[in-house]
Amino acid sequence: MTTATNSNAASSAASVNIPTNVLPPVYETDPVLEVDDFCVEYRAEKTVQAVKHVNLKLGRGEVLGLAGESGCGKSTLAYGINRLLKPPAVITSGRVSFNSREGYPIDVRALEGDDLRMFRWEKISMVFQGAMNSLNPVKKIKDQLGDVFTTHRPDMSRKERLDKCGELLERVGVDRNRLNAYPHELSGGMRQRVMIAMAMALDPQVMIMDEPTTALDVVVQREILREITRLKDEFGFAVIFITHDLPLLLEISDRIAVMRKGEIIEMNDAMSLYTNPQQEYTAKLLSSFPSLTGDRGDFIRTGSEDLAEGTSPFATKE
Repeated sequence: MTTATNSNAASSAASVNIPTNVLPPVYETDPVLEVDDFCVEYRAEKTVQAVKHVNLKLGRGEVLGLAGESGCGKSTLAYGINRLLKPPAVITSGRVSFNSREGYPIDVRALEGDDLRMFRWEKISMVFQGAMNSLNPVKKIKDQLGDVFTTHRPDMSRKERLDKCGELLERVGVDRNRLNAYPHELSGGMRQRVMIAMAMALDPQVMIMDEPTTALDVVVQREILREITRLKDEFGFAVIFITHDLPLLLEISDRIAVMRKGEIIEMNDAMSLYTNPQQEYTAKLLSSFPSLTGDRGDFIRTGSEDLAEGTSPFATKE
């Protein structure tokens, strides 16, 4: 009986052409970044564990989306990976390993001084949230882009720096004549493109983008997303894309990790997460964005039960 059943199953499998040579995912075969058991606390009057035992791998050329509500720990995780946290934030445990294209691993937590300064922007760069706040309002764009080369490429001549800055702007779709502009003379979309150009200046292998389309209208958002995808495909860097906008992540990401209360509660490829979420919280997030056809009563407010019960990790507890 068992033999017959197995035979029938084999026949069925053959009839539907189940692939047997599927390659393992790139984050398993060629990870550029590995984070293991990563924890961050904020130590003030009361200690708050903002990131709890996070594990993730990022493959070369992959876009990993990081989703979750405001205050769940997304930005804290990103800043921790890049060693940008300041007190009262403290990394309490975990390992961050960067696998360089030169073939050797780098223990990011062990870097200090000049080694850490050179690692940032050359290996991992970051597009910070709020382009207008990230750019110096009293310095021209050419000076702000040029600062990257002055710091990391001190042997470059002034003309070489200026030419490289113009090339970077054109790479992200901004005319090089804008080098002489101040940030307030640029539109929101242009300022965001300048920040992306700055992050690409030293050809990093990983780019962390923290809410890069916040405060931009929908049309400009889509333009920025297309630009990011084009640049990623052309230059081969990997992206950690952070946002609370799950529909946007579904559009751009290869995989999506969902954070809640400092933990990654679910991680899957974008289509599987959309069609078959494994966690109730993920399903609520997916249900929270408006449907073109759904009734208003079908919308779900995420997080309201946490606030009502006082279970948010950032709530003051009596």
